[in-house]
Amino acid sequence: MESHIKINEIISAFNLPGTVPEIKHFGNGLINSTWLLVYPQGNFILQKVNNTIFKHPEAIAANVRMIADFLEEKHPQYLFVKPIKTKDKKDLIHVEEGYFRVYPYVANSHSIDVVENPQQAFEAASMFGKFTKMISGFNVAELRITLPDFHNLSLRFKQFTDVLKNGNISRIQQSKELIDFTIGNKSIVDIYEKILQNPSFKLRVTHHDTKISNVLFNDQDKGLCVIDLDTVMPGYFISDVGDMIRTYLSPVSEEEKDFSKIEIREEYFTAIWKGYMSEMEDELSSEEKDHFIYAGKFMIYMQAIRFLTDYLGNDIYYKIKFEEHNLARAGNQIMLLKKLIEHKDVLQKIINIKP
Repeated sequence: MESHIKINEIISAFNLPGTVPEIKHFGNGLINSTWLLVYPQGNFILQKVNNTIFKHPEAIAANVRMIADFLEEKHPQYLFVKPIKTKDKKDLIHVEEGYFRVYPYVANSHSIDVVENPQQAFEAASMFGKFTKMISGFNVAELRITLPDFHNLSLRFKQFTDVLKNGNISRIQQSKELIDFTIGNKSIVDIYEKILQNPSFKLRVTHHDTKISNVLFNDQDKGLCVIDLDTVMPGYFISDVGDMIRTYLSPVSEEEKDFSKIEIREEYFTAIWKGYMSEMEDELSSEEKDHFIYAGKFMIYMQAIRFLTDYLGNDIYYKIKFEEHNLARAGNQIMLLKKLIEHKDVLQKIINIKP
């Protein structure tokens, strides 16, 4: 796939402007493989969809096309990066090397791997909120499920309790403190299950992967649009807000082994709240707004469970670089959850401040 000839063969299927003068690897994505196609007329993005993770790439293509058509009709001024069609009017091609798609490259744009200041957090939160608001009239039932049970906390908790019965006994004994904390906070699962039954919580078109790198910024660090729509599915606002809280609030990532560096930066929470609500104020119900902080608990707890379950099950899902990598990740997320719980009252005061 890396050879110039094969890439030329693949892109020849798309409506692109002639011979490609230059091809470069692009971005730091962990799931899909991405290249920048440099033309005199403008640049394009070529991407190979990881069909080990996404079993049905056609479902992703169908979702993106439906959303693109809806936005083009209802909100033509909204910047939405839609795929370039192939010469036979398809949104992706399937060849021996896998599934491929092409997008236009947004000129004078860049992405950010790690949030560096509250203004970036505000911009990202407003961009994800704006996407949800713009697509609010779309019939969510039409979306295909690209990752079944991706944010199903009940299932994640069941997988955790199952591994306690049949997992690695020595690892289970080693992890007793983390296991006890996880079981002791099952109320987070109980609240999630009540949300599923509560008509005040609307099933929406939800991005499900709101890390900062999935927003394009202009040269002034103003948000332009959201990207990477592979995980767009029916969901609840707690998934999008929760992932922002999980990944923006602490100055260190889930990979940090020195837990003393984990903290809750209140000014980043303020930025997420103000940015998201600048777009979603009239979209969210009062009960949804009351669960804004819970959204962070939901996502952090679920990620902690996934890391811990994988460790107790002998590391079959996440790639590891050392023996106790998943244990360290789980401990990291549990520490972050503890810090969030400790800061709940302070964060609630931020929410209660009227503009």
